[in-house]
Amino acid sequence: MLVKTNIKNLRPNQGPREKGIGMKRVNSMAVRIAVAMLGITLATASATAADKFAIFETIHQSSVSFEDTASAVESGLRGSGLNVYAVHDVRVPEGVQKARIYVLTSPDYLAAAAAESPRTVSAQILRVAVYTFGEELQTFVDMANPRAHAMVYYAGSDQYDDLLAAADRAAQKIRDAVAKVPGEALAIAHGPSRTEKHYRKYKGDGPARMMAKFRTFRKSQLEIGETTAADFDTTVTRVAARLAAGTAGDADDASGWEVIAQIPIGKDSVYLGLTNPYIEDNMIRINSRFRKDGKGERAAFPGVDHVTALPTEVLVVREGDKTLVLHYGQMWRMQLYFWDSGYRAFTANVGVPGTIANSIEDALEGF
Repeated sequence: MLVKTNIKNLRPNQGPREKGIGMKRVNSMAVRIAVAMLGITLATASATAADKFAIFETIHQSSVSFEDTASAVESGLRGSGLNVYAVHDVRVPEGVQKARIYVLTSPDYLAAAAAESPRTVSAQILRVAVYTFGEELQTFVDMANPRAHAMVYYAGSDQYDDLLAAADRAAQKIRDAVAKVPGEALAIAHGPSRTEKHYRKYKGDGPARMMAKFRTFRKSQLEIGETTAADFDTTVTRVAARLAAGTAGDADDASGWEVIAQIPIGKDSVYLGLTNPYIEDNMIRINSRFRKDGKGERAAFPGVDHVTALPTEVLVVREGDKTLVLHYGQMWRMQLYFWDSGYRAFTANVGVPGTIANSIEDALEGF
């Protein structure tokens, strides 16, 4: 049965946990009832234009250690029919919490989107995270919401409804893959939440839209360079080699990148997933600074629940008679994932997105 769950009925719009109730999560009984009734199926057939969809979803609360959870999640994902391309340990500030991300794709979803523009491939990259949270350092499993991403990248497609359905199937595959992890299955949306209309014309949020220059995702795909269509494979090799040649700095140094995933999608696009200590440290600190939920002496960084925003990306796409090397305007991207940090956080860290974008461009200068 396809039923839409209104997440506001499950918890306050405050993040995935509420201060003062420890690791039992917000409204745990309501969550268990919803899970039992819905089979953890977040559907959309009855959705209206006013419904909101979060960019992240917590799908499991583990009853075992971080390492045991991560091992079970990886085993489930690899046995699910999904393609796992990367497993990466995120460097949480001060090392006080743990986080591990998995970068994957769904063959079914890839097939559904095979005729779409190569510029839309970011929608195809699925991310799952295992992380510790809160004073008791409880372990949770999250995913980046495939449906919300499909709304952004496939807004102009003639197959929009079919692609959203394919995104929903991919999400369910992920939920099924982690269902055997000891603990409790959840379906708790968190992070920035927006209406479908907002996602389909996404240009940023609120007064910070001007910081993203009122650009849609296509206009936020900034060109680093171009070659001929015939040089597509050579360009991929050169870009990957140039990125690999750099050495990532520490949390205070944005230079240098690690390529944790190189994923060919169709014959005309390659996704390169990038990270470094600087982007990891900043995105967690910025989201944590103005939050109270989940903070404690042992766990100072509730923003760890946003790590499925990683990795950032460089795209190599063949379009017409050209091969283009693209990356995203980081202010646009950071608003997509971190707007719940609040406008104050963006104004206080207005230079961070530009520093990240400049570092990527510097790494690929003259590729």
